[in-house]
Amino acid sequence: MSDALPATEARNRDSADLDVLATPDLVALIARDQAHAATAVESAAPAIVRVVDAVCERLTRGGRLHYVGAGTSGRLGVLDASELPPTFGVPFDFACGHIAGGDAALTRAIEGAEDDGAAGAAMVEGCVTANDAVIGISASGGAAYVVRAIARAGEIGAYTAAIVNVSGSSLAGAARDAVVLETGAEVLTGSTRLKAGTAQKIALNVISTAVMVRLGKVYDNLMVDVVATNAKLRARALRLVQLLCSVDAERAQAVLDAASGRVKVAVVMARRGVDAAKANALLERERGFLRKFL
Repeated sequence: MSDALPATEARNRDSADLDVLATPDLVALIARDQAHAATAVESAAPAIVRVVDAVCERLTRGGRLHYVGAGTSGRLGVLDASELPPTFGVPFDFACGHIAGGDAALTRAIEGAEDDGAAGAAMVEGCVTANDAVIGISASGGAAYVVRAIARAGEIGAYTAAIVNVSGSSLAGAARDAVVLETGAEVLTGSTRLKAGTAQKIALNVISTAVMVRLGKVYDNLMVDVVATNAKLRARALRLVQLLCSVDAERAQAVLDAASGRVKVAVVMARRGVDAAKANALLERERGFLRKFL
């Protein structure tokens, strides 16, 4: 990376005199600036496709997905990893979020944590294998914790990718593939929790959702591997079985109960007239893809 100031640290001419704007103008300006985040992700679609396919390849052969970041970027990675088990029914260690400074950094800033490259490398050595996929996230692409983690993961043999908001960064250079989300200068100079972070959140949503679709965790546009852990999700599971099996609520609930709340198992039971064990075996034979039975 050159000595030039990264675009994420530059001043945004469109937000001059931010502190003297009337509240309606202030809110409109900040909201309007955030819209650039989605455009940046769309522009990076070809790189995102490469990441999705490579991550799928590693996960299909038994690897895990890791996100590594510092500050806002680290929190976004932990968030995405934590949402995959209830949404897609994967094990809790299927995706792991790692943030510089550890769990304490999720709720407060840990001074100097992002500059500790040795800690990033040590974290990788303790939990990453050659079968895994590791995605580093950093707005400037210069956080030493993330750069060293990605470099070490690559040395181990893991697939590595970077999500950054500037081109030519150290992190992008350390990773096999780089998703560059060129969001430019922030409305509040240097505050990458704004549109840089928003773009990272969108990119992570796109990557993880696309990976889960490719792995058979989705049928049509339906969340058929949902883990029904609360009233809202139990109601959703019931609606899914009703819809996919064309049965009433009473029948759908009965088959769901017999399937221990697992939507896909319940659907195969109802469609094929088999018990839960047989339905589960049929699904395993098809690697979890439900479309075969519909």
